[in-house]
Amino acid sequence: MQKNKTFFLDQHGCAKNQVDGELIISRLIEEGYVRTDEPSEASVIIINSCGFIESAKKESLDSLLNARTAYPDAKIILAGCLAERYADVFKEQLPEADAVFGNGDISRITDVVGETLKGNRTVVKPEQEGVSCGDRKQLLNFKGSAFVKITEGCDNRCTFCAIPIIRGSLRSRKADDIIAEIKKLLSEGVFEINLIGQDLAAYGCGKNDDVFSDGRNGWDYMYTKLRSPLFEQKEKDGLEEKKSFLCELIEKISLIKGNFWVRLLYIHPDHFDTDILHAMKKDPRFLPYFDIPFQSGSSPVIKAMNRKGSAASYKRLVSKIREVFPESSIRTTFLTGFPGETEEDALATEKFLSAIKSDWSGCFSYSREEDTPAAKFKERVPKRTAQKRADELTELQCKITASLLAGRTGKVYDVLVEEVLPPSDDSGEGLAIGRAWFCAPEVDGSVVIRYDCDDKKVVASIVPGKVVKVKVLSSGAVDVDGEYCGS
Repeated sequence: MQKNKTFFLDQHGCAKNQVDGELIISRLIEEGYVRTDEPSEASVIIINSCGFIESAKKESLDSLLNARTAYPDAKIILAGCLAERYADVFKEQLPEADAVFGNGDISRITDVVGETLKGNRTVVKPEQEGVSCGDRKQLLNFKGSAFVKITEGCDNRCTFCAIPIIRGSLRSRKADDIIAEIKKLLSEGVFEINLIGQDLAAYGCGKNDDVFSDGRNGWDYMYTKLRSPLFEQKEKDGLEEKKSFLCELIEKISLIKGNFWVRLLYIHPDHFDTDILHAMKKDPRFLPYFDIPFQSGSSPVIKAMNRKGSAASYKRLVSKIREVFPESSIRTTFLTGFPGETEEDALATEKFLSAIKSDWSGCFSYSREEDTPAAKFKERVPKRTAQKRADELTELQCKITASLLAGRTGKVYDVLVEEVLPPSDDSGEGLAIGRAWFCAPEVDGSVVIRYDCDDKKVVASIVPGKVVKVKVLSSGAVDVDGEYCGS
């Protein structure tokens, strides 16, 4: 294979951006390019960047500059969200990039690579239309797990968030297309399907959406009539019988035959409709894992973030989830140092976290993003103070997580094997790493699997992508440790 047909992908950012990276890989492979894991062997290095917050932007740019220094003969393309957001700036101010490629239409990556190899510097920023999806020949997850994107863009307009600037307005995929992709992934040996989008609860509510091809659209109700969190407003208005489009999608997925998991990742708390709980309860393949970014536990800050809810309503939402799924796993996100956040607000968030006792959370200090409403807000919080508050929340979450994991000892769980580690001594004990239903890929803890290396039948069962039963014997701050007890 000629070196000018080899490429290396340097992947950054969230799960949505990972799917874009997988699509880039597939498009290039279809055109005869070969992916390499060694950047030194590549003629083209693609930095699939993140442009969400300051630290992520810096990491992506550092990767590009380091690649330019380390591999001066390679062509380097800046792709992804950072490229999308600052394409016009980088056209003049980032000569280290041989090309800049936005994420509006991933299929055009082949044209960009081709022009770059010819020595032409291109800056391509396609319109944000449709949802980036399609056949993926290589997945970047551990074996047995895959992300399936069901929406693109966002219409929530949280005052701190740059996603609408980068990804555009909300668009949803046709339900039949999603079902077809899930079936294909299952046929290829994937066990865990992770549904992703900026806000799964807004599925089918884009202005031009018609996800079930029947003329229905949820835009008016979701974005023009929503006065309070959806789960409370439906109860107040007597509209509990009106199904959400996400609920209908869950019901369609439930019709798929086979043994697999489905995990829902990222549901905006204002749009959470409890009808999905009852649909999930009917099918145990839907994991009772809920990723709900509350962002703050202070009602004034929540309002300033342009959200409909309050600390009290969000606590009620958590209670409703646990009424249906007492052992549910809840992940959330907190943003500290939002403009105007006082010490009293910060304390309210700590009390909120102590009250909801989420299994997992990510705690980040506020990043001032240009062109967002909050960038113009006064009463900025010093970065050191914001980071201190994030650290304090992280410490509190670690204590809560450790306590909840301790409650899982003695129980047996199905565990999806991700890695088998080489033996470290002559003890005859094998080690593998996997995840149970309460651990999402990449962001949560893991399950350590101990097994007998001398038992050939057991060894044959401990394979990446397979599911085994593990009895949890002990737990730590983020992981649990157990022994193999069947497959």
